[in-house]
Amino acid sequence: MTDIEAAARAMGLQIKVYNADTGAEIDAAFEAMGRDRPDAVFVGVSAFLNGRRVQLAHLATFYRLPAIYGVRDFVEVGGLISYGSDVIDSNRQAGRYVGRILKGAKPAELPIVKEDKFELVINAQTARMLDLTVPSSLLSRADEIID
Repeated sequence: MTDIEAAARAMGLQIKVYNADTGAEIDAAFEAMGRDRPDAVFVGVSAFLNGRRVQLAHLATFYRLPAIYGVRDFVEVGGLISYGSDVIDSNRQAGRYVGRILKGAKPAELPIVKEDKFELVINAQTARMLDLTVPSSLLSRADEIID
């Protein structure tokens, strides 16, 4: 959150954080956002939120809020756009680590690997439902466009 708040300030944007730890709190947060009418919504990455991805994507569309997510799973169920690490590549890296540990490497001695492969996924159908025109420059950079 500190990085997000700093980036928002640097761009002259205001942010408001809505915390939600239950399905009912997600509903309440989106109801509040429906009243507040933010220009955009960023949904953080967590196991809980990923498990509620259908609810989150549908509420963003219901309240006509353009939302960006950190993993592609949200876009696959109707979310607008995602930008984040490539899950398949991340799993591959985790597998390499497990393999090294099983061969006797000490976890504390393994180097920290920083994600270096990111993907941009856009749901064109959701963009049309929200009456948004996605710039062609963004579409050309997308790793995948879901239509």
